[in-house]
Amino acid sequence: NMRKLLIGIALVAFAAPAFADTLKEVTTKGIVLTIQGMDIDVVYTPDGKFTAAEGQVTGTWRIDGDKLCTTSNFQPEEECTAYPKDKKSGDTFELTGPAGTATIKIK
Repeated sequence: NMRKLLIGIALVAFAAPAFADTLKEVTTKGIVLTIQGMDIDVVYTPDGKFTAAEGQVTGTWRIDGDKLCTTSNFQPEEECTAYPKDKKSGDTFELTGPAGTATIKIK
C-alpha cells in the first residue's frame, strides 16, 4: 500500500543522508576547484584515487559521512572537509577547509 511505500522511501532517505549525493556527484563527475584565481581540475576514480593539476597532485579519497577525506603527495596527513548537501553536476559552491576557502564546481 501507499503508506508502506512512503515509510520505505523515508527510511532509505534518512539512511542515506542527502550530503552523500553531493559527494557521489563530486567523486563520479569530478570538480574544478578555484582557489586564489587558479582553476584546478580534479578527477576521482572509483578505486579511491584522485589526480589534480594535470597529474601534478595525486592522492587518495574516501567519504566519511558528509566529509570528503583526502591525502596527497602535497598533504600526506588526511584532511576531511564537510560538503554541503543536495549539490549536483553543474552546481558551484564555496567550501572552507583546512587550506582556506575555495570555489567548487561539479563537472
